[in-house]
Amino acid sequence: MKKYNRSMNNNIIKKVSKAILVLAISLYLPLNAAAWGMLGHRIVGQIAESYLSSKAKRGVKEVLGNERLAMASNWGDFIKSDPAYDYLYNWHFVNLPAGLDKQGVFDFLTKETSPNVYNKIPEMMAVLKNRQSTPEEKKLAMRLLIHLVGDLNQPMHTARKEDLGGNKVYVTWFGEKSNLHRVWDESLIGYQQLSYTEYASAINYPSEDQLSSWRNSSLKDFVYGSYEACNRIYANVKPEERLSYKYNFEFVGLLNEQLLKGGICLANLLNDIYK
Repeated sequence: MKKYNRSMNNNIIKKVSKAILVLAISLYLPLNAAAWGMLGHRIVGQIAESYLSSKAKRGVKEVLGNERLAMASNWGDFIKSDPAYDYLYNWHFVNLPAGLDKQGVFDFLTKETSPNVYNKIPEMMAVLKNRQSTPEEKKLAMRLLIHLVGDLNQPMHTARKEDLGGNKVYVTWFGEKSNLHRVWDESLIGYQQLSYTEYASAINYPSEDQLSSWRNSSLKDFVYGSYEACNRIYANVKPEERLSYKYNFEFVGLLNEQLLKGGICLANLLNDIYK
């Protein structure tokens, strides 16, 4: 009996040790990037709701029912767990070369025909505008539209192909191994220690000039704005750099502006669909 108990205890110890090791590894390794992370996408959705027209609010409700924009915003990342949706992978970003001016970005977007975040957004809008689309098709298009607009306004989703949008630019964030993409997806937002509703309320104060400009911006303009932000981010970081308080101080303003722009961009598109 003692021998049996000893064997059973050893098995328990091995299982516990293995579980601790797996947990330690999962905490140590950087997570796979997913644009803005859950908080960022929900902030964009929450802000967008405050700029919807009455017609757009009704149109969204007809498609999503009681599901709010904020809660629908992460479906595009959640569905990555289903291999049937692997075809959506390239829809979340558009790789832009370095050194382009505004017209260069516009020309690139016009010529690039492979699936990307820029050219898939109008396709989702077309599905929502089409009276022949089924309720299921419209729900899929709405969820993807909400998510993709968030992606488009995350600067590292208009970044360089050679470093996988900053995923291969390795840095540390408050001493933990990370990469530039992950910092902008999750770490910088999480550092503010706000819920998505608190965050949206805190930053949803565009100036009259900003609101006028963004409401009259094209989808290409929003891509170029993200590209400009991306260039600034690249220019102010070195590989293996230690990022912490100073980085937050210098870039939280840009972060908040991109989140705010994302919300207004999404509202623009939904208002156009249901005008």
